[in-house]
Amino acid sequence: MVAAAASGLGFGLSLIVAIGAQNAFVLRQGISGRHVLAVVTVCAVSDIVLIAAGVGGFGVLVQSAPGVLVVARYAGAAFLIGYAVLAARRAFGSAALSAESGRTTAALGATVATALALTWLNPHVYLDTVVLLGSLASTYASPDRWFLGAGAMLASVLWFTALGFGARLLGPLFARPRAWRVLDSVIATVLLVLGLGLLFTG
Repeated sequence: MVAAAASGLGFGLSLIVAIGAQNAFVLRQGISGRHVLAVVTVCAVSDIVLIAAGVGGFGVLVQSAPGVLVVARYAGAAFLIGYAVLAARRAFGSAALSAESGRTTAALGATVATALALTWLNPHVYLDTVVLLGSLASTYASPDRWFLGAGAMLASVLWFTALGFGARLLGPLFARPRAWRVLDSVIATVLLVLGLGLLFTG
């Protein structure tokens, strides 16, 4: 049981600790201090639901219905490219960016909706949590597979909490508008690459 949970924790971290649309958004929210708890909660709970689905065998259904991933791929690509454009506008626009001004520019509902979209419209999330983790879980007997899943769930909670709230330590660096422009330039590049990758690979 302990070994299965440890495997799930390690495997979960290996999947989630990477530069991606979801992590970039959580990082930006954490630095600006905007609705951090809500964003962390949405991302962590979404991962928990998807991991549970994977461990429960939903990955087999996803693999048997490739059309679902095709639809998610194009919808996700459109969203990522659109969000990349918004990030680029922030980076190169005339409006100065700062942590203070950022706290009042996005409503809670819009922020939560963006976090949900970056999670549920990203096919890579399904491949990681449902298909890959589900495939690994299928090699374990019950109840060990659920301990594996619990370890992966813990990895997501720990990662998003550390990323969201730990980002505040970067506050002094991002007191300068130029730092925000660099961050948004990186975010725009990452999202554009991910979006184009979804469009032209599959």
